[in-house]
Amino acid sequence: MELNIPFSHSGQVIAGVIRGERSRFQLFGDTMNTAARMESTSERNRIQVSPATADLLVTSGRSAWIIARNDNVFVKGKGEMRTYWLNTKAAKGPKPARFSNEMSAVSETLSNSSDSSSIRDTIENDVDGIEATTKRERLVEYNVEVLTSLLQQIIASRGDAVARNHKFISRVEATIGTGDTVLEEFVPIIPLKRFNAGDLSKRHEASSIDIGHEAKTQLRNYLTKVASMYPDNPFHNFEHAGHVTASVKKLLTRIVNVDHGNGLKISTDEIDLVDMAEHSYGITSDPLTQFSVLFSAIIHDMDHPGVPNAQLVKEKTRRAQIFKKSVAEQNSVELAWGMLMGKEYNALRACIYHTEEDLRRFRQLVVNTVMATDIVDKELQALRKARWET
Repeated sequence: MELNIPFSHSGQVIAGVIRGERSRFQLFGDTMNTAARMESTSERNRIQVSPATADLLVTSGRSAWIIARNDNVFVKGKGEMRTYWLNTKAAKGPKPARFSNEMSAVSETLSNSSDSSSIRDTIENDVDGIEATTKRERLVEYNVEVLTSLLQQIIASRGDAVARNHKFISRVEATIGTGDTVLEEFVPIIPLKRFNAGDLSKRHEASSIDIGHEAKTQLRNYLTKVASMYPDNPFHNFEHAGHVTASVKKLLTRIVNVDHGNGLKISTDEIDLVDMAEHSYGITSDPLTQFSVLFSAIIHDMDHPGVPNAQLVKEKTRRAQIFKKSVAEQNSVELAWGMLMGKEYNALRACIYHTEEDLRRFRQLVVNTVMATDIVDKELQALRKARWET
């Protein structure tokens, strides 16, 4: 009997429960995408090992467990990848005793120490600190990969557009968000951009786009700074923002079944992408809209004090005196936007928008999306309901 044995891949993931008719636990992230590619490119009766897993095996002294494939495999979205086969004969042998020996030595040291409880407390505190740090770093890295993928799609959607006029765009950037409050920019309806077959045919393949080391470094630095500005409160923290981002990403991919193509692919006889774009009100074909919504999910509770807006207004905090209502949401947009406009993120902004139209649309989408997270304000509720009567 032949078996199609699963893959072996390792990496960072986000876990969450997808609610609906049948709630279910699910994993998200680039690791899961790569794992799926490892499975689809494997062979019967063999276990394919990704480079990430191979590195872990080598580091742990199990280099004999893997054998390099004779050929590279093409991984969708990543290009050619060097992978390995699991050497099942070697894997059945005795396990290296290095780590068990080290743990035995630590245990013996603790037993012989006159102040073993103090040592244990120190070790536990150090581990707790490491776990807290790495969790935030993992969330940042997950979001970097998610947004990088959309930036590739944004650049691909421009086709052979003319070069960006940096001086003109800089002047426009200086005029945006200079009103009294963020809330006054809110509009009940945002017309989404529509595309025709000609627009779609001019697009480049997103997987072939490289946003550049500088832009990706700036994106990582920006998200790291955003994460640092989330207070460690029970709910409105950066981990919550990560869960919201993962859920929004999942919802966006389910607008149209991605297994049958999306607005960034070329039309076929079976798939009419213009019809698909119309079916999703243009969202499927507009990576800037998708980027804006996910960006908003990441920053929507930035600097949140952990108490409701009504309490902030009641206490007459400095923020409440400035914004009057939707205090936390307006504050998040103002802080996140002000940071993004810094000169240290020039390359990142050049990836996000190329024209004044796209810049203004990006700003409007961010404002509306973050303001929509204030589900308590009655006026905003009324505006959201009224749009369906237009």
